[in-house]
Amino acid sequence: MDWQALALSVKLSLVTLVFLLPIGLFFGRCLAYRNFWGKSLLQTLLALPLVLPPTVLGYYLLVAFSPNQGLGLWLSNTFGTTLIFNFQGLVLASIIFNLPFAIQPMQRAFAAIPLDIREAAACCGMNPKQVLWKIELPLAWPGIVSAMVMCFAHTLGEFGIVLMVGGNIPDETQTIAIAIYDRVQAFDDHAAALMSLSLLVFSMLTISLTYWLSERYQSKHV
Repeated sequence: MDWQALALSVKLSLVTLVFLLPIGLFFGRCLAYRNFWGKSLLQTLLALPLVLPPTVLGYYLLVAFSPNQGLGLWLSNTFGTTLIFNFQGLVLASIIFNLPFAIQPMQRAFAAIPLDIREAAACCGMNPKQVLWKIELPLAWPGIVSAMVMCFAHTLGEFGIVLMVGGNIPDETQTIAIAIYDRVQAFDDHAAALMSLSLLVFSMLTISLTYWLSERYQSKHV
């Protein structure tokens, strides 16, 4: 069992969630409640990772992060750093790749809140911030948790994006999915099977915990 690869995968998933939570809340709420010019185009762009093969998205990110042009060149000249073949690049790539998995469930959760509830809260003297914290977030909580767990599990098992942007550097960018691939390529079926089983069990436990929390929350608010 490659514990370092597993630990790196968990670390990548957790760091990705830290950034995706506020991004998902902002865009999910905005898309649920507001109509503005270009909304359809924005939703299309945010949903692209759902239909693009990971290697295609990974290629474009690899080009964008390249220190020879664009964002990568600016980072190299300004901060002396790059976003390819390192953990920081993996985090940014994972955030971009998981945007629809974070935003869409939150958007549906906010859109499911009846308008009259929000209007009643405003009539009771609550300002928009109070409505968000005391009304909207508690009601949208199951959708928010589902989005975060989905992103965590998705990042934990991601292969294409990680390989394209991060390569296969032990202790730096070699995640559990790439470690499994390496073991298969080396005909080490025992190690590959053990790591695959561990990832399967870990993912199932994570998803089961989500369902349990969601059901418990709903049972308390019925």
